[in-house]
Amino acid sequence: MIVTERAVSVSVNGATYARTIPVRLLLSDFIRNELGLTGTHLGCEHGVCGCCTILLDGQAVRSCLMFAVQADGHELITVEGLAPAPGQLHPLQEAFRQEHALQCGYCTPGFLTTLIPFLESNRDPSELEIRQALSGNLCRCTGYQNIVKAVQRAAREMRTVEPGR
Repeated sequence: MIVTERAVSVSVNGATYARTIPVRLLLSDFIRNELGLTGTHLGCEHGVCGCCTILLDGQAVRSCLMFAVQADGHELITVEGLAPAPGQLHPLQEAFRQEHALQCGYCTPGFLTTLIPFLESNRDPSELEIRQALSGNLCRCTGYQNIVKAVQRAAREMRTVEPGR
């Protein structure tokens, strides 16, 4: 018997969703089309550009390279779930705003979700480390300089908010 659908249950941005979905549905399409969270963008659909990056159990992953059934039982955070509370921004989001690190904004959600675990594990990154962390995400508008500045600002802010971590 060929299985074409399967029930899944995932936590996304703190809310639990249970759905019966096609087994070949991409996680990116599940997030956008089934859950209506359109901040996860699709660029290349080959895992190269980084626009579809989300956090899966705290790790940055390309949602266009996973089937939604692979996320069953896991915790996902999309760009919509980064802010600590309504009306507030995550320090990285605020730094992107202050440093003008976005233009069209299409790649921004992928940069943010890529950089959150990077900054959690590296509280005082060098410019080279930041550029290496950014290397898997493509942006055609900014030239990356302001993105680097934003990451540096966010790292400073996050160290101030959570000193000694």
